[in-house]
Amino acid sequence: MFKTLTTWTALCLAASLASAQAQSVPDNEKFFTGMNVNFLIGSAPGGGYGIYGSALAHHIGKHLPGKPNIVARNMDGAGSLSAANLLYNKLPRDGSTFGAIFMGAVMEPLIGDASATLFDPRKFIYIGSANRETSICVAWHTSDIQTFEDVFTKELVVGTSGVTSSIRQYPTVLNNVLGTKFKMITGYPGSREAALSMERGETSGICGIQWTSFISSYQNWLDEKKVRIIAQLSSPEGDPLLNKMGVPSIFKFVKTEEDRKTLQVIFSQLEFGRPYVLPPNTPPARVEAYRRAFDATMKDPEFLAEAAKLKLGIDPVSGEAVQKIVEEIYNTPEPIVQRARAALK
Repeated sequence: MFKTLTTWTALCLAASLASAQAQSVPDNEKFFTGMNVNFLIGSAPGGGYGIYGSALAHHIGKHLPGKPNIVARNMDGAGSLSAANLLYNKLPRDGSTFGAIFMGAVMEPLIGDASATLFDPRKFIYIGSANRETSICVAWHTSDIQTFEDVFTKELVVGTSGVTSSIRQYPTVLNNVLGTKFKMITGYPGSREAALSMERGETSGICGIQWTSFISSYQNWLDEKKVRIIAQLSSPEGDPLLNKMGVPSIFKFVKTEEDRKTLQVIFSQLEFGRPYVLPPNTPPARVEAYRRAFDATMKDPEFLAEAAKLKLGIDPVSGEAVQKIVEEIYNTPEPIVQRARAALK
């Protein structure tokens, strides 16, 4: 269920008090029993992160010791930086609160605007990611853009969201690194609103929307040929289904090794497409409880049935694996980081 900000604050305080009373009890089951666990989803409802987060909230509680009630709330703002800052600095660190943040927020201190981030992504504790991700660029059927090659010579107007959102970052990167001509219209709350702007004639495309989000929400556009998928943004190998559909990878258009390395740094975040996190210094026993609950949820038949109904791609990455990937990304040589940072401006 979803709560207002005032109710959310009250719930956090109540959970903090309850957990403080339970700190002397080492058993996780006693800690979680009867608790409202607060789940902060750092995106607007209706978009991919919101849909995935809602599905997780419905099921992860039964896999935590004591089967607590999961109270989820969406907190949109600055591409989930608001939620990340709150989780890192203000909310309880005892296991009573966890969150969902954009993969772009994880990358922001490294290759974005570090002044807007009040957190170190390496110190978040990663519970897991619901999937590895591939992003796509699409053109509306009324656009004269037929292929990705066309965007090198013709302008494609796309809707964008917060600074860490992929629908803003990725067309920016493609313009700066490959020389495409995406024209960005800013101010949409999330990918849902940016996608619907095509239908209203405000824009002619969207670039950087997650493939799993797109097919879960807009399969009818594909069926009715209202959109053309012109490129996929992923690892150089590409997504098997999109490869079969003949959708080219943007790595096909890379001309230099330096550009390839730059894009690989930026798109490495797709390896943890939907990250879920605990605040730093959460007790190890609670971390273990969350990670095992997440792993169990990803195999839960009821969760998988809901995910299938919502057309959500589930390709989970463990918390331990996400933690390692983030650490490796932050060890990228500085010259490559500087090129990636410049590409995002």
